[in-house]
Amino acid sequence: MIFAEYSHYDGLGLADLVRRGEVSPTDLVDSAIDAIERLNPQVNCVVQQLRDMANTQIKAGLSFGPFRGVPFLVKEFGMHFKGMRSSAGSRLAEGAQMGNDTELMQRCRAAGLVTVGTTTTPEMAFNASSESVLYGPTRNPWHLDYSAGGSSGGAGAAVGSGMVPIAHANDGGGSIRIPAACNGLVGMKPTRGRTPTGPDAGLFLWGMAVEFAETRTIRDSAALLDALAGPDDGYFYTATPPRRGFLAAAMTPPGKLRIGVIDRLPGAAPITREVRARLNATRALLVELGHECSSVRVNYDAERYNESSVRLWAATLGYFMEQFAAATGRKIGPKTVEAVTLDVYRYAQSLKAIQMEEAMAWQNLASRAVGTVMRDYDVLLTPGLARDVAKLGELDQNAAGVDVHRWWQQIIQEYSAFTALFNTTGQPALMLPLWQSKAGLPLAMQFVGRLGDEETLYSLGGQLELALPWVGRRAARYA
Repeated sequence: MIFAEYSHYDGLGLADLVRRGEVSPTDLVDSAIDAIERLNPQVNCVVQQLRDMANTQIKAGLSFGPFRGVPFLVKEFGMHFKGMRSSAGSRLAEGAQMGNDTELMQRCRAAGLVTVGTTTTPEMAFNASSESVLYGPTRNPWHLDYSAGGSSGGAGAAVGSGMVPIAHANDGGGSIRIPAACNGLVGMKPTRGRTPTGPDAGLFLWGMAVEFAETRTIRDSAALLDALAGPDDGYFYTATPPRRGFLAAAMTPPGKLRIGVIDRLPGAAPITREVRARLNATRALLVELGHECSSVRVNYDAERYNESSVRLWAATLGYFMEQFAAATGRKIGPKTVEAVTLDVYRYAQSLKAIQMEEAMAWQNLASRAVGTVMRDYDVLLTPGLARDVAKLGELDQNAAGVDVHRWWQQIIQEYSAFTALFNTTGQPALMLPLWQSKAGLPLAMQFVGRLGDEETLYSLGGQLELALPWVGRRAARYA
């Protein structure tokens, strides 16, 4: 049975209806699949529908976790379940099957989430827009000519269009936060080591990447992190446990905070006039709420920082490509990977071990520069993106003549200029859809906390959600 009011509820709201017996998990699966079937032909964010698998999970008995019965989607990169087909957005990997559940997947099931499908990603998750040769462009449900972000753009578009209230995402340079900014969502990149990466990964992207999700509400994000957080067997590192819990923090006002406002980072493009106006409006709102705001600059060697990031991404993606090639029997070349991705692979092959150690040293210098700034602040405020949401076709991973360095400049330094730095530092960073642009698209702001302190970000996020409610805003294509 299709539940007509399905898309009006967040994940906790749907779970409460299940708990009270007003709807069944099967009703919610039917409702999610119905929304996918109606909207996906336009938005193109779901790769596989998994109704049969979802119903099998329900019949086997769902965990009594906080999201019992809530439909959920898994990105085709990173976290996975046994038997999952995962293309990583690439012709090279098409048809590859995963041989096991990851620890995080098991925790998602324990939280009660029911997987109803998988979502698109750009090739090897290396784009700020989800537009692969394999699957075509994922479109923004607010305006179909615009990007849904990347690399978790499928997840962002699915949640932004109301197909599901929560979808798996991960973030190695902004891949949770960019789709949140593009689709009007809550996008928390947790602290390094907060969520498990095992058993298949340890230092995921040299410690820059972290797994989590896209949500529409602060409380869903906080409750989900409560359910998923903590170390797994043989972990390389883990974040300090929360003092009281993330949902409890989200329900508690933060008190007066010292907030540093950053409007530009070294080596990055200046923000547009509209973004600056909204940054200033956010600052004014924070002062009105009782917080202390002051402008701040972070100084580090931008050339070395960006080069180090490119090296780490290239080495990781080069390794992934070779693993996929071995799994599918295909050769890495222009018929199996996109032009920029092929240059990434070639650059990875040219790197030497000493250059990787050097890259980590340069990452450390940038991280220490931010750490020094954080002595004086509880939270940093930055724009979400440096400019308006990109139109489809602007960030073309298959463009001829674009090498990996120019690509990094295009997707990070000129577009998502404020996200990647906090993958390096490992700090939690929360993207919030506070505003709408003149073009009618979401316009987000990013809030960055101290290492291990998602609780302060959730407290502030809850306060801002009350001050500037975004949940009632609906995309043009919404279930």
